Amino acid sequence: MEALLTSTLLVALAEIGDKTQLLSFVLAARLRKPGAIIAGIFVATIANHALAGSVGVWLAQLADPRWLPWITGIAFIVFGLWTLKPDSLDDEPEVGTAGAFVTTTIAFFIAEMGDKTQFATIALGAQFQGALVAVVIGTTLGMMLANVPAVLVGEALAHKLPMQKIRWVAAAGFVLTGVVTLVGATG
Repeated sequence: MEALLTSTLLVALAEIGDKTQLLSFVLAARLRKPGAIIAGIFVATIANHALAGSVGVWLAQLADPRWLPWITGIAFIVFGLWTLKPDSLDDEPEVGTAGAFVTTTIAFFIAEMGDKTQFATIALGAQFQGALVAVVIGTTLGMMLANVPAVLVGEALAHKLPMQKIRWVAAAGFVLTGVVTLVGATG
């Protein structure tokens, strides 16, 4: 349960203002098919985060168990600092003839590669090795909590949210998780 709740909360907060949320706004405005876009986000996130969480479990098995809490604790603190930097969307997705679902799935999967929420999922997978399914469900739920409203309400929502405060809360959540992990490593 801890893996599920931690994963959901950290990713939901970190995703607000993230480049994949910006992509959700763009896709909603251009494609105007919310059901297909939401389904594409879900499929892309499950695939990406299952891969990322598995990499985290694999890396944890390679690391010395005495060092693992230190590595993941420091990683969470770094993610907290990274969260303070606003993201931007590099390129708008090409729609072509693929349709809203396929376009969203591919664009979202690619946009999530190397993103802070993907790295957070790797760290969460390493931290909660025995609960990979809970981590993937939690991170996916967090992504959906942040992105479904973006698709349904659109960009008008983004201008009404206190983005800087949300980034600070997300950063604090990551840093707190890192500090708790490091304190646990010393005890």
